[in-house]
Amino acid sequence: MNRMKHCMLAVGLLALSTLTSFAQRNPEDKAGWKLGSQSYSFRLFTFAEAIRKIDSCGLKYVEAFPGQTIGGGIEGKMDYKMDAATRQAVKKLVKDKGLTIVAFGVVNAPTEADWKSLFEFAKDMGVLNINTEPKVEQMPYIGRLADEYKINVALHNHPKPSHYWHPDSVLAVIGTSKYVGSCADIGHWVRSGLDPVDCLKKLQGHILGMHFKDVKKDTPDGKYHDVIWGTGDCKVDAVIAELKRQKFKGPISVEYEYHWENNGPEIAESVKYFRSAYSKSK
Repeated sequence: MNRMKHCMLAVGLLALSTLTSFAQRNPEDKAGWKLGSQSYSFRLFTFAEAIRKIDSCGLKYVEAFPGQTIGGGIEGKMDYKMDAATRQAVKKLVKDKGLTIVAFGVVNAPTEADWKSLFEFAKDMGVLNINTEPKVEQMPYIGRLADEYKINVALHNHPKPSHYWHPDSVLAVIGTSKYVGSCADIGHWVRSGLDPVDCLKKLQGHILGMHFKDVKKDTPDGKYHDVIWGTGDCKVDAVIAELKRQKFKGPISVEYEYHWENNGPEIAESVKYFRSAYSKSK
């Protein structure tokens, strides 16, 4: 009996040690932040290759984007209209890698019937956030569907002059549903001449997810491009502090739209910086 108790104690201590080690590697988890990557960061590759690269960057969550070739022996592209067999194959592909799909986007649907199909897809795939830039006139039925399915619809801000470039345009249409809010892209706010921390403050209580990047304007044409986090103009440390202050919970997707052929090392370095900044932030 004593031997059995010792064995059970050893197993318990090992499990606790594993959980502690995981928490130290992924400190943001305790705040309910699901730090992952947009598979668009690896758009030159198949979805199967993208999730392998995401895993190699120390990330376990995925935002899939529509139109990416699936690969891995599975025919077709990532699309909310894929058949049930393909969905099952994709879920197995992701699960076997130890990853979880938490978001899908940026995606739009033309009609209410198509939006219902999109919600059915999201429900089946376990998607928490549908990231989108819908037409304003679609918002009433999108809100109803979000309430019905209890799946978040997060309005993404591409740079000016896209409709949702400014937080005010998001706040003007989200209505009263707790499932409708913002997918806050801090890099695109900077590209639009906005302060990302001020934008987060304006959207407090309505931020359902993030597209996280750091950008810098140092190209000859004066355009911004992605850089390793903490070296650009997105005030990464202050953004993390603000998210903590707001007690944000939800998916945070890495987007790194630069050095497309081999940006994995820069993403991994950015993730390392993020976790260090998170641990230091109060």
